[in-house]
Amino acid sequence: MFAATKSFFTNEATGGGGTYNVEYLVVAGGGGGGVYGGGGAGGYRTATGFTLTPGTSYTITVGAGGAGGQGNTSSNQGVNGSNSVFSTITSDGGGGGGAIDPRQSALNGGSGGGGGVLNSGSTAVAGGTATSGQGNAGGSSAGGYLVGGAGGGGGAGAVGGNGTSGAGGNGGNGLASSITSVSVTRAGGGGGGRFAGPPHGAGGSGGGGAGGGTNNGSVNLGGGGGAPGSNAVGSTGGSGGSGVVILRMATANYSGTTTGSPTVTTSGSDTILTYNASGTYTA
Repeated sequence: MFAATKSFFTNEATGGGGTYNVEYLVVAGGGGGGVYGGGGAGGYRTATGFTLTPGTSYTITVGAGGAGGQGNTSSNQGVNGSNSVFSTITSDGGGGGGAIDPRQSALNGGSGGGGGVLNSGSTAVAGGTATSGQGNAGGSSAGGYLVGGAGGGGGAGAVGGNGTSGAGGNGGNGLASSITSVSVTRAGGGGGGRFAGPPHGAGGSGGGGAGGGTNNGSVNLGGGGGAPGSNAVGSTGGSGGSGVVILRMATANYSGTTTGSPTVTTSGSDTILTYNASGTYTA
């Protein structure tokens, strides 16, 4: 992807003026699984050509995953993940998964949470919507809570699967990026649960937690939490996984001034900073 002899991110490519360009990947925290609907993945934004000015400090915030819903409480619904931020680039936290509608619907987010099930009746319940350009909507449910399956949370690369009368919906798959020179898939949605038992929804590729238990989204991948498929006391949805912020730049431009202890690696003529916790980079 990047030539070893000359970096893509040279000052020449920016038109001079002392500034330089970086590539970024900003993934927010995933949403927590509700007691029925899977959590949506954290918002996913990536691009090249973001211009930095030497001597300027740029803030980096890595969003935490949202908590899972708690069975037989007023908090059946999953909690949205927290936003991740690099300078002016914000990725929205994933939407929490739904519970027993109409009391607690799925939440909107970077990717939307999966739709919960109805306490009575069998009408489908929609999943949460996604932020444009950051992810996909959560899947809808089908059937009443005794037999129906809840929706899977949306992922960065695909919508959450719809639940059916016989199964929970799968979480939407995430997206792969080679910004670190190794392809990694991130931001998968959490699987939806089903009260009547398996099959529950699978977690989406990229760190989504599976339905059918307290299955958390993967840390620093922004995956949504899985839904247990039960509102019983002690039943808990999986927490969303925390996000990540990654910057890639020409080593010739890298200042070496950071806070937050990012992991620093090199590939060819480029330096890569991976922030698993909040910090700063001074250009």
